[in-house]
Amino acid sequence: MTFNTIPAAVRAPWVAVEFDSSRSSQGSTEMPYAALIAGQKTTGTWAANTYHRVSNADQVAVGAGRGSQLHRQARAWFRNNTTTELWVGVLEDNASGVAATCTVTVTGTATENGALSFRVGGQLVQVPVAAGDAQNAVAANTAAAFPSVSDLPVTGVAATNVVTLTSRGKGTWANDIDVRLNYSDGEKTPAGLTVVITPMASGATNPLLTSLIAALGDKWFNIIVHPYTDATSLTAIETELARRFGPMTMIDGMAFTSAAGTVADLTTLGNSRNSPHSCVVAQPGDNPLTPPDEFAAAVAAVAAFHGAIDPARPFQTLPVVGTLQPAEADLFTFEERNGLLYDGIATTRTAAGGIVQLERLITTYQTNASGGPDRSYLDVTRLLTLMYLRYDFRTTIQGKYARHKLGNDGGRYASGQPIITPSTGRAEAVAWFRRHEAAGLVEDFDQFLADLVCERDTNDPSRLNWYLAPNMINQFIFGAAKISFID
Repeated sequence: MTFNTIPAAVRAPWVAVEFDSSRSSQGSTEMPYAALIAGQKTTGTWAANTYHRVSNADQVAVGAGRGSQLHRQARAWFRNNTTTELWVGVLEDNASGVAATCTVTVTGTATENGALSFRVGGQLVQVPVAAGDAQNAVAANTAAAFPSVSDLPVTGVAATNVVTLTSRGKGTWANDIDVRLNYSDGEKTPAGLTVVITPMASGATNPLLTSLIAALGDKWFNIIVHPYTDATSLTAIETELARRFGPMTMIDGMAFTSAAGTVADLTTLGNSRNSPHSCVVAQPGDNPLTPPDEFAAAVAAVAAFHGAIDPARPFQTLPVVGTLQPAEADLFTFEERNGLLYDGIATTRTAAGGIVQLERLITTYQTNASGGPDRSYLDVTRLLTLMYLRYDFRTTIQGKYARHKLGNDGGRYASGQPIITPSTGRAEAVAWFRRHEAAGLVEDFDQFLADLVCERDTNDPSRLNWYLAPNMINQFIFGAAKISFID
């Protein structure tokens, strides 16, 4: 018998007892989830290109500025997930960046009491109006109302009868901040007034992600949220996650972002990408109220929470709390959403009561290295399941056989010798499969057993090789039935 810590050369009378925990862990390993939200600051105490663990959105308001992009993303996350370990990565505006702006032009004089009910990035801003209020006064009151609503993504300044709204951060993402009037039933502009809103525009030049990515080092994040859909940002994230996915790194993760626009806009975006590590989520319509940066954080929070429970279970029907349904006329049809799912864009839908739900979370991966269609990494669940299966196999082998010797089968080794053999490794692989079969992550044991190989490397006697071919469980996505009735 071999001991781990009791020495062999002891002559003094003694009874020594050591503990060995290598067999104490039974069943599957629990995979700890950690998430990162990357977003821009406005003020605050945190330096750019640093990352910080947080437990509530108020901490982000202090560190990155209240109403900053990062603060709003954190609020969206915590509405949907308060359990996953969360970190935030701090970015600052690009020195060449440009803020987005829009104008609200008020004309006329109110002839009745009422209110102007704006939605800015989905948040309600109400401006009281009294009969007799002229356009310049209404515009001034409108600009004054914005600071009273905390955490808005814009600031407002009035000049005569025109209010100019400016995004709190700079970049193309700010062009998707929605500004509208009279979204809810019963809201109307007081008689005598006319209000014209020009959409947010002219935002340009997002921050570069490279410095933040470098600062992360090899800190493991299962879920990464970012607000950008420009090619430079997407390539930086995809390249880093491809590195992390490799067998010598194995700190794999899934990136989430969101995009707004028409079906044609989203189709063009989806077909420009091809990464199994990136999920671009569309809202249910082309003119969404919830800013895409917030929507991405909310969706990722849902995926992180439920993916940690069961990485193979589909996300469809799960609500995205704190997000608003687009106007009825702006909703995508079933055919449009189905088309997006063939173009690398994940989809959401609305249920009764205006509840926004996940429909299908897919990656942008569409073709293999030869350019042929490939659905191997279509669903986010496939990546999350693979991440978990690899983590559990690696953790099991490292935990039980960290300081073992490697021998051939058939050797007459004394009982208790820390030796692993090919047959032992094969048995571990079988047990690994059976655990995950019971958990509903894999299926078809006979096929797995027939394909399984565990052998000593012919060139390196200190190396044991496994060939594992689990049949991954699939999701129930579509049901088809024919009712052939008889009259």
